[in-house]
Amino acid sequence: MSNDDIPPYPTDMTPPESAGPLPEDETHTNGGHDNGHNGNGQGAESSYSAAWEMRQMPSSIEAEQALLGAILIDNEAYWRASEILSYDHFYDPLHARIFQTMSEMVRRNQLVTPVTMAPYFETDETLKQIGGTGYFAKLASAAPTIMNAPEYARTVFEQFQRRGLIHVGEDIVTTAINPSIESSPSEQIQDAERTLYELAENARYEGGFSTFAEAAEISVGMAEEAFKSDGRLLGVTTGFMDLDRQLGGLHRSDLIILAGRPSMGKTALATNIAFNAARKFKEGKNPDGTRKTTEGAIVAFYSLEMAAEQLATRILAEQAQIPSIKMRRGEISEDEFRQLASAQRELQNLPLFIDDTGGLSIAALAARARRLQRQHGLDLVIVDYLQLVTTATRRNDGRVQEVSEVTQGLKALAKELDVPVIALSQLSRKVEDRDDKRPQLADLRESGSIEQDADVVMFVYREEYYVERTKPSEAEIDKFVEWEAKMERTHGLAELVIGKQRHGPTGTVEMSFQADITRFGDKARQDYPDDGRF
Repeated sequence: MSNDDIPPYPTDMTPPESAGPLPEDETHTNGGHDNGHNGNGQGAESSYSAAWEMRQMPSSIEAEQALLGAILIDNEAYWRASEILSYDHFYDPLHARIFQTMSEMVRRNQLVTPVTMAPYFETDETLKQIGGTGYFAKLASAAPTIMNAPEYARTVFEQFQRRGLIHVGEDIVTTAINPSIESSPSEQIQDAERTLYELAENARYEGGFSTFAEAAEISVGMAEEAFKSDGRLLGVTTGFMDLDRQLGGLHRSDLIILAGRPSMGKTALATNIAFNAARKFKEGKNPDGTRKTTEGAIVAFYSLEMAAEQLATRILAEQAQIPSIKMRRGEISEDEFRQLASAQRELQNLPLFIDDTGGLSIAALAARARRLQRQHGLDLVIVDYLQLVTTATRRNDGRVQEVSEVTQGLKALAKELDVPVIALSQLSRKVEDRDDKRPQLADLRESGSIEQDADVVMFVYREEYYVERTKPSEAEIDKFVEWEAKMERTHGLAELVIGKQRHGPTGTVEMSFQADITRFGDKARQDYPDDGRF
């Protein structure tokens, strides 16, 4: 018997409560989609709705029938299909109810056959219209082959995605025609982008369990790729040998917190890392022809506190070796200006994108990162700084919960885009009350959520900053000599304290720091042999 022997379906099928009702927003019936109209029945909206109702929504009844028939023949086919589908992915409501019932039975270790399914649908009015419970026997006998069950499931899911695209388009038009006072056009765009991205990324058959052998093969492949590279890094380079040795680079899907008190150089270090990664960017091709980053990174830098031109000034000052204060005051010579222009020409094609929108919400930040990844690619995200990122609504349970929502959102973004996310963070003032002012995890503002969500926590510490502010009077000769000795010992030095690292050890990385051009560097490159590893 072929699928042609199965009778057609009526167009008014609605799921009875006895079979488990579909969600109220179910949109897969033949009767058309509820576009959210307000019932005025006039103007462009009414014409738009009528035009859509004349269209046939994407579907594959044959694939749905073949899949259900395969499960009736061999219940193992259900497990292969369930990795891809849920009942609400079916276009036909009757098929959705059948699949939902099959799911409940299989998970209770009950045998699913045309005979065992019949009692659950004896009173189903829709099934009666097409011949009653004998429909199950027809499905089973008409199933082409159980081996193709995953392919049937993918076909059903792809048709569901096509319908989803239509619904997103309808919702965009409907919302634009009848705008809400509480929702601005920019927020509607963000919602649409998020919905489209979720639709693109929720193909569930791409996830699920993998065997240890498969995971181990991927791990060895990553190690081999790192071994063959100049830097032998598994992650994005920071441009600092000492730090790359300690971290192994910045790993994909990691949330890295870079914290410090004001004037410690957090933004300067983040800018240096962004520039170093972008400068080393190289791309190649995957076997399927798509692009891939082979070295360095395409970087998105969210500067919520500093304007884009200020960040650019820092980078240009560092590369041209001209103090930024001289650039701002116009106190540069003609030679220095040529130096500056030369640096600008060299850096104009740098894959570094800066967004200096103030008060950016976590939802908007994520939407813009997704858009950048689609349009240009994206390998590293830097946020300066996380306490300035806002949430959709002000929470009544305090700032700690708001920051928790932000850090969870940043960690989710890192996993979603499969890129490292560096978020800068302020430290609490209690650091200043200790004799040893090196920061600790407990010094993080709203430390519970930040420490919990982060994969790596690093602190920038410059002892010189604190020593400089304890300068005694020159009349106190002994104290002044002691102070001068401390200044000499700490001048131009910084420490990067790694307080947490999921992938490796904690510890301290010593670095150099040139305050006038805001440049960090490795403290002693000569300590390392030139073995080509970095």
